[in-house]
Amino acid sequence: MSIQVYWHKRNFDTQKTERFFKERRVAFQSLDLGRHRLGRREAELLLRGAGIRSALDLGDLKVRSHPVAYTQDLETIVGYVLENPRFLVSPLIRSGNTVIAGFDEDKLRALAGAEG
Repeated sequence: MSIQVYWHKRNFDTQKTERFFKERRVAFQSLDLGRHRLGRREAELLLRGAGIRSALDLGDLKVRSHPVAYTQDLETIVGYVLENPRFLVSPLIRSGNTVIAGFDEDKLRALAGAEG
């Protein structure tokens, strides 16, 4: 199973995640959401896997001021995310149905161990 790292900005957590995998020689695919268009099923998997509230970047003022921050309907949220993937936290790490929102070293160790 392969690991994908979805990101939309080169923030500290994205850099730490990529460095974590490179140091352990774990193969991963880096997907810039500015270039890679999410499909509906892919967006649903990321939102469900990480948890809808964890997957949305609610620390960002633009996200908090948008209706995506206040709706509970998955279909509506998926529609907003497909329009603007910047609503997602950066990075989202996916391996199969497992999704990790942001840098969490313990979860990444478990994921890297499962890959090796």
